Amino acid sequence: MNQETVAATRDFMLLLSPTTRGARLARLLAAEQLRSWGILSDAATQVIAELAANAATHGRVPGRNFQLTLNVVGDTLRVEVTDTRRERRPEAQHPCAEEESGRGLLIVEALADRWGVSSDVVPRKTVWAEITVPGL
Repeated sequence: MNQETVAATRDFMLLLSPTTRGARLARLLAAEQLRSWGILSDAATQVIAELAANAATHGRVPGRNFQLTLNVVGDTLRVEVTDTRRERRPEAQHPCAEEESGRGLLIVEALADRWGVSSDVVPRKTVWAEITVPGL
């Protein structure tokens, strides 16, 4: 008898309005989903919050939602946030100490193992981050 070990995969997807409320809801619902999977990671929750806030702030197009997708394969959580502002590709910036915003992608860069941006079918783009979650 041939036995194969297949890694369990977990998937979660939400469409949300590109508003402050939508970004907050993304963080809350994703955190609850991660808990249900047994993933207790403040880093993951913070990455989700930052990417959702960026989609609501910089990827906003009236009447178009943003999408949050979580995938777990093996011990890797992949967070993807897709919006409809393909022309606005995010880059980590180093704002002045006096500025109150602009550090979101620096936080993502610090907490994620990898992150990047991929272009999808026009007009979409996806900002993604991967986080290793030991013990899954």
